[in-house]
Amino acid sequence: MSDRPHSPKEARRLERLKHGSRAARDVRPRPPAPRRVQRPQPVLGSVAASTSDEPAVVLSKRAVDRLAEGHVERRGAARLVHGEADLLPGLIVDRYADCLTLQTLIEATDARRNLFADLLQRLLAPRAIVERNDVRVRAHEGLEQRKGMLRGVDPGPVEFLEGEVKLVADLLSGQKTGAFLDQAENRLEAGRYAHGRALDCFTYGGAFALQLARRAAQVIAVDVSEQAAAQGREAAARNGAHNVEFKVANAFDLLRAESEAGERYDTIVLDPPAFAKTKASIDAALRGYKEINLRAFHLLSPGGVLVTNSCSFHVDEAMFERTVLQAASDAGRSVQVIERRGAAKDHPTLLGVPETRYLKCLILRAP
Repeated sequence: MSDRPHSPKEARRLERLKHGSRAARDVRPRPPAPRRVQRPQPVLGSVAASTSDEPAVVLSKRAVDRLAEGHVERRGAARLVHGEADLLPGLIVDRYADCLTLQTLIEATDARRNLFADLLQRLLAPRAIVERNDVRVRAHEGLEQRKGMLRGVDPGPVEFLEGEVKLVADLLSGQKTGAFLDQAENRLEAGRYAHGRALDCFTYGGAFALQLARRAAQVIAVDVSEQAAAQGREAAARNGAHNVEFKVANAFDLLRAESEAGERYDTIVLDPPAFAKTKASIDAALRGYKEINLRAFHLLSPGGVLVTNSCSFHVDEAMFERTVLQAASDAGRSVQVIERRGAAKDHPTLLGVPETRYLKCLILRAP
């Protein structure tokens, strides 16, 4: 019997079978897909036997990982949980020696604050856990401002180490959660470059100045607040830093006056507060950054080091660097970039989320 098709229609049918068309699938149907095994949802963890809560488990993992990475020495300070960048939106946990501070900035974390406090107490056994929910950002979530003790009693001033410098944080009343931990590594690095006569503007409690004092011959630390200067003097006495002088002055005015008087410094630190708190204030902020950096370049000795910072997340890295370049150009100085830095490693950033990379630090040398 011949295999040749008997008609054009039969030929087309055989051709479809040959190439795996719908006809072929009808004749040779595929085997059924294997059934998916239904697995039970994993138990994510709990504080009590009857409680399972994913944020609590993520918190546990972040805190333990941060400790394992060596960011927190027993007598030191560091951030254990950094909100969105640690995939825990609205949750901040900082450690100061044997005490913790906790911020719950959105409704989801605020509802779990006691759960988080229980978990942290069990994990780390701190002497005290302080709630620092006295921040304006909570108002956007319809949450009241609140601060106080979650566990333990008011610890009072808590002493901790930053490198070899002794610092003190007031966990109930200090800035942020007690101190500016995001600048810790930048302060240590600035101290390594310090030499000769140094100037620290916007010093607050003198944390940068005390790192500079370890290598510089003399440090002038400037802040507009008498209270901040008094805290700085206490910190200098605590560390035996007799080469640090604290001045109460507006940093803009002092930089201008010193520049016009022909003063010179070998090391200068500029660590101002955020100049741009909204997008509408970007232009004014850039003028402010240019002004202080221009004056700093006028004051900087040949071969001197400038450590200049911005914590305004509305001013991105490109804007900030361009503004510093304009200041250097107007001052007639060529500038080498020694390091481009950001927040400390315990303040991670998220790729694609520029708001988490709010802190910019440039370490520059002007030959």
